[in-house]
Amino acid sequence: MSNQAPTQAKPTTEALIKLFSYYRDAEMRGATLLIKMMQRDKNPQTQVLFSRHIADETRHAWLWTQRIRQLGGFPVEVPDGYQRRLGKALGIPMDVVDLFALTVIVEERAARRYREHAASPYCDAETRALLDELTNDEKWHISWMDDWLTKHAIERGAEERARTQLARYRRIESEIFEEFKDEERRWLGFSFSDADGSPVLAAG
Repeated sequence: MSNQAPTQAKPTTEALIKLFSYYRDAEMRGATLLIKMMQRDKNPQTQVLFSRHIADETRHAWLWTQRIRQLGGFPVEVPDGYQRRLGKALGIPMDVVDLFALTVIVEERAARRYREHAASPYCDAETRALLDELTNDEKWHISWMDDWLTKHAIERGAEERARTQLARYRRIESEIFEEFKDEERRWLGFSFSDADGSPVLAAG
């Protein structure tokens, strides 16, 4: 993707603070979900992995907080963030297999979204450096969670259910994220996830 200067006016500071507050909220809620999972999965190996993962999520939330402060603002309230919307749409996971499947989907989205944002011609250099750092962490998050999803599914004879849940979660998550992209277009005039980086105004 070209990083040529776009013709659309660059995002306002206010809009970026709102967007980064959504990123911050997603990281914090991700940490909360991982803490709940760690309380249910007592395997000593996963206790270590969860601890590292939670440390990453809380650090990511702090890094977004720092970026917001660098822009001269403070985090804004996020009453309808990504994680909350997804939770409402998916309902309560049945067991640890469902929880791992859900977390894999969320981490995949985080990695993909951060890459898309970093590749956008609307992304400033400071934010791009932060996104690149976070994306490296997300690769490990996906790897270990996917491995343990497979392990738990095999142990419980739930391989088919795990595959079904992953497909269901991906379908619903994609719908939720498309709604977010439409809202982002209303804030900015474009979405950082628009494929070609060009402004696509939302209808209405």
